[in-house]
Amino acid sequence: MVRSLYTRVVLIFLASVIGGTLISFLLAAWIFEDKLNENLQIPMIYFGQDIARMYGTFPADEASAYVSGMSQLKMYNLRFFDETGEYESFGEPNEYQPATVTKEQINLILNGDVVQVNRGVVSTTLVGLPFTSNGETKAMFIDQRTPTSNTLAIQFLLNFSIYTLVTGSLVILVATKFLVNPIKKLTDATRHIAGGNFNIRLNIKQKGELGALAQSFEEMTRDLQQVEQLRRDFVSNVSHEVQSPLTSITGYAKALKQMNLPDRERDRYLDIIISEAERMSKMSDGLLKLSLLESQSQQLQFSTFSLDEQIRRVIVALQPQWSARSISFELQLKPIQMEADYDLLNQVWTNILGNSIKFSNEGGAVTVSIRQDSRSVIVRITDTGIGISPEDQRRIFERFFKADRSHSRQNGGSGMGLAIVKQIVMLHSGDIRAESESGKGTSIIITLPLKPPTGQANIT
Repeated sequence: MVRSLYTRVVLIFLASVIGGTLISFLLAAWIFEDKLNENLQIPMIYFGQDIARMYGTFPADEASAYVSGMSQLKMYNLRFFDETGEYESFGEPNEYQPATVTKEQINLILNGDVVQVNRGVVSTTLVGLPFTSNGETKAMFIDQRTPTSNTLAIQFLLNFSIYTLVTGSLVILVATKFLVNPIKKLTDATRHIAGGNFNIRLNIKQKGELGALAQSFEEMTRDLQQVEQLRRDFVSNVSHEVQSPLTSITGYAKALKQMNLPDRERDRYLDIIISEAERMSKMSDGLLKLSLLESQSQQLQFSTFSLDEQIRRVIVALQPQWSARSISFELQLKPIQMEADYDLLNQVWTNILGNSIKFSNEGGAVTVSIRQDSRSVIVRITDTGIGISPEDQRRIFERFFKADRSHSRQNGGSGMGLAIVKQIVMLHSGDIRAESESGKGTSIIITLPLKPPTGQANIT
């Protein structure tokens, strides 16, 4: 079995062209066979009729002498048969083998019939005619010695077809190589990707389907490279985030083994161990939650509710945090009814408002506003806290990322909150972005559709 695509394309082309050419030639020859043979026989019949008239007009000796010098004998062989089968030949060269004439054909002509015999498609033709010489009826047979113009034309077309096939085969060998090379590059590239090498450049300049395939392949390679980098970063971040609390737990657990440790110190060490264990638990819960959201195994439970009322409830629930730091709230909440997953959105507002409180200065303020257009609602939450640098703004929605690690550790942050928020917003076909300036606070803008996208279940 031929496995090479290049060889397959070449063989299919050759088989198609050669087979198609032969079938077309044979079909055309079969359709026009009678017409072509008729065109070959007409000049032979006219020539024979002229010979017959000559023998009917002049004495046999004079007519034979004249016929012997005719230029047409270069093209035709002429034979005269009598009743006994004896014949007289004109213009027959030694190397020429004339067509065979049977006794039945001679008798048919002597009885006044005309015989026309084809020895192939547009090939040598035999024509027999009766004529009278010196009162005796004889059979005249004319057969073709040299190819006619029709035969030469057929031979030219046949040769032309052969040359075309040869030339076309050479061209298709080169053209197929040009066609198959990009596919070979793609095959080699897939082997590199399977081996873990994503740094691939195909350099395929073709347009059309192959060019689009190559471009899509390179885009896929870049995406895979990013996924692989994210995987490595994830493993590195998890290892780092887990290692820190484990180190603390191990160190303070060993310190608790001291026999003469004061009760006050023992309680402090236990509080630290509990705090680090809780931080690990939160991080584990956050990873599990984010994994469920990213795999979309958690189905959205849509219901209709008042968005402004939901945000107010979240602010009230967070009162112990913001009142302890004398943080005030400015609310610009218009009554808005929307369809969404109530519990997931409740987590969005809890995480964002919690961050706003956590990173605001003592006595600061948090502003929450809602704006609505024909299809969506825009929630803007702005604090007057420490702000986020431009470099960090691009990464704040990544898992484990902490723009201010000192605040995050002090408040038990795991770096998972905003990653979860972004995934929830995306599941609702919404958008989230941040606007911030170091030392001047941060604004988080969330855009959500008022109704679930078409195709998502609406469960009340």
